[in-house]
Amino acid sequence: MIRLENIIKKYTINKNNTVTALNNINLEFKEGQLVVLKGSSGSGKSTILSLIAALSKPTSGQVIVDNKQISKLPDNFAALYRRDNIGFIFQKYNLIPTLSVQENILLPLVPSNLDEKEVEEKLNLVMDKFQILHKKDAIVRNLSGGEQQRVAIARAHVNNPKIIIADEPTANLDEKLSRDFIQILKELKETNKTIIVATHDPLFFNLDFVDQTVCIDRGNLQ
Repeated sequence: MIRLENIIKKYTINKNNTVTALNNINLEFKEGQLVVLKGSSGSGKSTILSLIAALSKPTSGQVIVDNKQISKLPDNFAALYRRDNIGFIFQKYNLIPTLSVQENILLPLVPSNLDEKEVEEKLNLVMDKFQILHKKDAIVRNLSGGEQQRVAIARAHVNNPKIIIADEPTANLDEKLSRDFIQILKELKETNKTIIVATHDPLFFNLDFVDQTVCIDRGNLQ
């Protein structure tokens, strides 16, 4: 489903300084897999997620999703690709703190031109699934960390994307909440979502439902 072929990604710091974030990366992830990208901060994990989500482009090489090269998409087509295919779960949730739970979850649906009934059905479905329906009118900044995480997961799921990308998703959670989150990932995997998690949290490294663990160090596969 997802292939990274001969990927090199360089960032120019200034005219005399270039950093290689990824060095000749070749990876393949099958549909329905849960993949863990393992590595320390700065290893290149988040860069891989960014390329798969078409948030950035490789310096060379190509990213192929569902037999379509997405690494050279113009920005407007890249945005459509993300809307239709990608759900994001961020380390710091990236919620809008002054909006309610349902308003935050609604945001990915705004460009879809759905009617009010369809939107309400989708919202209620994901809020119920992730056990936050009773908090739908609560302002996000008043929620606990675990509740905010559930809002972020519901937002990532509301468009029913094929691919869910999670970048250090347990970095701000205690062990119990981290284990709760891992259980949610397991349930999502059972719906045939392709899930890619970038993390250095050891809780992820011996899970029996992880299909592939990719170790990255300073832009190189280990």
